[in-house]
Amino acid sequence: MNAFWIVVGVVALYAIAYRYYSAFVAARVLALDPDRECPSKARFDGQNFVPTHKWVLFGHHFAAITGAGPLIGPVLAAQFGFLPSLLWLIIGVCLGGAVHDFVIMVASVRRGGKSLPEIAREEIHPAVGAVAGLAILFIVVVALAGLGVVVVKALAGSPWGTFTIACTIPIALAMGVWMQRGGHGAILPASAAGVVALLAAVFVGGLVPGSPLAAAFTFDARQITLLLAVYGLIASVLPVWLLLAPRDYLSAYMKLGTVGLLFIAVVIVQPTLQMPALTQWVHGGGPLVPGPLYPFVFITVACGAISGFHALVASGTTSKMLSSEAHARPIAYGSMLLESAVGVLALIAATILPQGDYFAINLPPEVFEKFGMKTENLASITVAVGEESLAGRTGGGVTLAVGMAQILSSLPGLKAMMAYWYHFAIMFEALFILTTIDAGTRVARFILAEYVGAVWKPFARHDWLPGNLIASSLVVAGWSWFILTGSIQQIWPMFGVANQLLAGIALAVGTTVIVRSGRARYAWVTLVPFGFVFVTTQVAGVQLIFGNFLPSGTLVGRVDAGLTAVMIVAAWVVLIGAVRACLPTDVARASLPAS
Repeated sequence: MNAFWIVVGVVALYAIAYRYYSAFVAARVLALDPDRECPSKARFDGQNFVPTHKWVLFGHHFAAITGAGPLIGPVLAAQFGFLPSLLWLIIGVCLGGAVHDFVIMVASVRRGGKSLPEIAREEIHPAVGAVAGLAILFIVVVALAGLGVVVVKALAGSPWGTFTIACTIPIALAMGVWMQRGGHGAILPASAAGVVALLAAVFVGGLVPGSPLAAAFTFDARQITLLLAVYGLIASVLPVWLLLAPRDYLSAYMKLGTVGLLFIAVVIVQPTLQMPALTQWVHGGGPLVPGPLYPFVFITVACGAISGFHALVASGTTSKMLSSEAHARPIAYGSMLLESAVGVLALIAATILPQGDYFAINLPPEVFEKFGMKTENLASITVAVGEESLAGRTGGGVTLAVGMAQILSSLPGLKAMMAYWYHFAIMFEALFILTTIDAGTRVARFILAEYVGAVWKPFARHDWLPGNLIASSLVVAGWSWFILTGSIQQIWPMFGVANQLLAGIALAVGTTVIVRSGRARYAWVTLVPFGFVFVTTQVAGVQLIFGNFLPSGTLVGRVDAGLTAVMIVAAWVVLIGAVRACLPTDVARASLPAS
């Protein structure tokens, strides 16, 4: 199938969903009021509550929510064929994911910028809020492991890629100092300089393999994991303006620019998908995802269709920066549509590869041989991208980079630049992921500090350095342990279950908010996607625990199964609490205006 018709159809469907469905949600379900004062103005403090220009906030929000999920999930789910992932990316985002983000953001704005656990505590029950907070802590740790393993697999044994990613840290630090000292006027020139420096790092990185520097930037998977842990710990305790903020700016420019370029390249090149609509593994037993299409395609695609992590961003930072309720629609619903578009482009990049090459990259060589498949172009592609080997580079990141490089190098006059496009794609992916890892580690640090702070007061102070170091170390140790002891086939399903369970929790809270606001007739807007996501994720979680998807009879397997069970129970606690909160509708508070 020609990819051109896919992107044209997808863009048309997104435009219809935004024009009509998001307008319905904005007007009828949420009744947005541009004259209502937002927390950014009512609680302005110059730190967290700051009125922000609509499009600047759009860039921040998109950079914060768009991690590795929409890049890697569709690549791994391509095992089932291109059609199931494509349908879920479109239907899931228009009716579920974008609505999820929209409702939670507005609910937070109308409650003074409160976070998701705080909204659950207020709208449902204090105990439910506490359970939700604990579940979120577990979910964030598992999610960071799922994202981190992609970086590890992509950079292990790749001095070019490691050098380029290493350069992004001092570039971001320099940008942070520049913008802090120069104020708002320094944002644009610092960001432009950062982008130029990143592109230069990709070019210079091509000189590292074969040079005396090669050994200094060549690491195995364990070493990359430890380096990533050190980075996560340092980034979590550094001032937010020094590393997180400039990395967000860098990520926003690189993400939007690269996605736009890839979209244009697909339209011009019009590559043909090599993967069939459905494969022989829809009933299970596949090389990458052993489970059947239902429910595993949904938890594998994950973030590109719906992501619970977005509820933490929408209620944690963006709601405190929104300057008008009218801006919530393009920022929340619009950003999620754009993230889904990233997922569609990633799916296309993966499925233009011949099946043999696709599986050879994503499977250990000994496993690939068992399935009796043969490679077609892998040897020539390996030489073209300047790597020693691409076989067995599991995790999806290398597959995506190869697909992107093939599409971009097919543009007129760019054939000789495939190696640079490949390593540019690796850097592009790593920027997505590192932004989520440093922000996610900080979020988890806050949650853990709040829990410990209830018993030991100093821990609750975010300016207490010992507490920050201890909490950050525990969080980093948690996700590092998962990476060191697991594989992508084990970690990604756990990540998918955790992330979708969090989405279910957020949708349950959102449904409660709608019902208690006196708009129960519109509760189906969140209740329908909640029902599908909740049931699907429960089925996946049970299969993950009792199926052959986790290491059986080992400490790792028992811990993984135990955490999955805790998250499932937490989701049920929130559901039961939400149902009880919705029953006495006669005492509902008018937190949203009546139509």
